[in-house]
Order: sequence, then C-alpha cells, then structure tokens
Amino acid sequence: MFREAIAQYIRAQANPPDKFSNKPRIYRLARQLAEEQPFDDDVLYAAAWLHDLGVFIGHRPEDPAALAACDNVAYAAKEAPALLSGFGFAPEKIPAVVEAIRTHLPSASPTSREGVLLRDADILEQLGAIGILRTVSKVGRDSRFGRFSDALRVLRQNLERLPAQLQIPAARRLAEPRVKLLKAFLDAAETEAGGVEW
Repeated sequence: MFREAIAQYIRAQANPPDKFSNKPRIYRLARQLAEEQPFDDDVLYAAAWLHDLGVFIGHRPEDPAALAACDNVAYAAKEAPALLSGFGFAPEKIPAVVEAIRTHLPSASPTSREGVLLRDADILEQLGAIGILRTVSKVGRDSRFGRFSDALRVLRQNLERLPAQLQIPAARRLAEPRVKLLKAFLDAAETEAGGVEW
C-alpha cells in the first residue's frame, strides 16, 4: 500500500533523523483539525509526509550560498509526482497533493481543504513545546541558527505572527495553550539571559 511505502521512504530519507517524527505528527494533527468536515485523506496523508522533502540532507544543496537560495517547497512539489507514481498512489490525486505541498507555508494561500489542514497543522508545529524543540535543535547545524539568540528571535517572530494566520477554528483553539507556553519560555529565556546575547 502506498502509505507504508511513503512512510518507509521518508524514514530512510529523513536526515537529520529527528525530522522524521514531524510527518506523522503533522498528519495526525491535520486530521484532528478536520473535525467533521470532509477531506481527501489520501491527499492529506501524502502531502503531510512529503511536504518537507526538500529540507532533508541529500535533497538540499550543501553549499551555504546555494542552500540560502534554495526553495525547498518547490523541490518537494517537483519531486512528489514521480515518487507518488512509484508508490502506487492514485494518479488523478497527485495534482491535489502537489497543490497542498505548494501552499503549506504560513505565507501561502491554500486552495483546497487539504491545503488548509496541512498549513494550519504546520503552523501549530511551530508553536508550543514542539516548536521550541524543533527550533532550538537547529542551533549549530543549520546556517540560519548559529547561536541560541537566533533561535529565540525566530521563536519570537513565530509567536507574534503565526497564531493570527490560522484559518481553522479548531487550530486557533489548539494554539492557545501552545502560545502561552511559548510566551512563558521566551520571557523566561530573556530574563535569565539578562540582556546578554548568546
């Protein structure tokens, strides 16, 4: 079945390995956000598992300048059709998967129910405890995060701009405790740092 094939592929490609766990979490969260509203579960599954393919080592450029210019979403959208065909995914649903991947960033405007679900789930992953862990783990291994202060800056930006971009009422409800936790963490880090950049 295509689901197991996709999961096995992503498990093998996820480098660093901690990037794997985001995929089943995003899928589960997106399904939870759907509540009783209809959506295509096959499309959502495939998009949730493949949306970040372009951030894996081996799929992204290693040269810092090329990496800075790389569009990982465009890469995932380009690679998805051939991968899905090879996994036995329904060909008529592939364009919907590509569209959901293409519009999953907070700055995008999804054109489908699956796209909205994926986008809101991805935003929620950038808030709360999971958002903190995912961001702080990049310090020293991602060119954008040379120091902890870089991670704190990104987390502060997430806190300030992402909650307002959630479209689904259930996502806004789930965001509330995550936002409180993230704010408390950032306030504590700022207090403890005492104005010293680190």
